Amino acid sequence: QVQLVESGGGLVQPGGSLRLSCAASGSIFSINYMGWYRQAPGKQRELVAAITSGGSTNYADSAKGRFTISRDNAKNTVYLQMNSLKPEDTAVYYCNVGVRRYTGTYYDTAYWGQGTQVTVSS
Repeated sequence: QVQLVESGGGLVQPGGSLRLSCAASGSIFSINYMGWYRQAPGKQRELVAAITSGGSTNYADSAKGRFTISRDNAKNTVYLQMNSLKPEDTAVYYCNVGVRRYTGTYYDTAYWGQGTQVTVSS
């Protein structure tokens, strides 16, 4: 199996910064993509940012210019640097990782982290 461990959430004032991390471990042949989603109370889960194995990135309009996604392939870890945080960024942030496993046959499966709370408030 595959485990995802997230860290880095917390309480920050408007205009502040946070850095989220998500480390994948377990039965991993390769990682296809890594991304971050968020879900605010009463709202649907939405994509924040994603990065492919080749380093191509995709951002939600709300994240462009403020958030940066990066990955360390050697550590199977994805990061989300969040700057200029706003109250509307308050949500539970989940990492999502597309993993290829090999058990005699290749399997592509998406895994979710447990979520980390980000609260932006004065």
